[in-house]
Amino acid sequence: MSHKENRIARLVTQIRERVHRYRFQLILALRVTVAAVLALAVAQALHLHLPLWAVLTSLIVTQMSLGRSVKVASDYLIGTFGGVAYGGALAILIPHDSEWALLAVLALAVAPLAFIASFRPNFNVLPVTAIIVLLVPGMQHVSPAASALDRVLEVTVGGAVGFIVSFLLFPSRAHAITIQAAADMLDLMADALSKFLEDHTRELDQADRRRIQDGIAAALLRLNTIGIEAEHERHARLTSGPDTGPLLRTLLRLRHDIVMLGRAVGCELPEEVAARLAEPLRNVETAGRDFLRASGAALRTQTPPPALDAIEIAFRQYIDEFGAVRREGLTREMKIEAAERFFALGFALEQLREHLFEVHRVVGEWARASGA
Repeated sequence: MSHKENRIARLVTQIRERVHRYRFQLILALRVTVAAVLALAVAQALHLHLPLWAVLTSLIVTQMSLGRSVKVASDYLIGTFGGVAYGGALAILIPHDSEWALLAVLALAVAPLAFIASFRPNFNVLPVTAIIVLLVPGMQHVSPAASALDRVLEVTVGGAVGFIVSFLLFPSRAHAITIQAAADMLDLMADALSKFLEDHTRELDQADRRRIQDGIAAALLRLNTIGIEAEHERHARLTSGPDTGPLLRTLLRLRHDIVMLGRAVGCELPEEVAARLAEPLRNVETAGRDFLRASGAALRTQTPPPALDAIEIAFRQYIDEFGAVRREGLTREMKIEAAERFFALGFALEQLREHLFEVHRVVGEWARASGA
């Protein structure tokens, strides 16, 4: 193969990698574009007065995942209908021919709806819709009832088009994104466990520890957001995936274990104690890291979780050695801070072992749900 062909092959490979990495973003851009064009076409075919609102609604409803589209569409439609009903009633029942009267009615329309929206941010469209219904009739010289009906039709068209496009055009299921996000978080925690236990007598730099913990916290926040969207899909019967609650709760507990572990390592132990715990902790680090990574891979492929044999052996070895150190009184000569960290490390690893078993259980549940 010539040098030029090699360059082209590398370029094609790089493009494929970029496309795969940003596939969800590219699909979203495609869906948004198609939804906007179709919403405008339908609005023009129906001769709606303001096709702009149909297009904007389609953009709002078309989201990254189908679950989020369901939630946004329902909130937006409920908010719109509520704003139309309230704003339309004020426009019809209260005369506002003068400027002062219009200002008074506008204040009466906005204040209560803004108050409601302050408690439910997903209903921010309430005051906006009421303002449109109240002010558009004077601009277009139509009746308030006609303005309210037009608003309902525009939002309905935009919402329907956005949801249909999200459902039919390369639909991104929140359950599938949840699996990927959970697997990514397991990989992050595997790296953190390895980093913290590679030398249990050395305390990590504060900046490194914060970077590791912040990365896991950000992954958990994203996972919780996507998990809520997955539940919207499940409740709407758009997916048959399992309940995301057990998976999210297990990873939250595992994250707490990693936080405790990061705070416990780095204590100055007596040489004999450090030497006796070195090998058991290395085995725990290796077994835990490999198990978490293998669990993430199993979650991605929806296959049964890895065996727990190595986890059981490694943690049992550590627990036995930890108990022997205590029985032999080797902790009596420790400084107070060292003793606190020593027992905190033992507690953190005990909790970690328990929650690794939970990881095994929930990964198995997702595998069984997929028929693996």
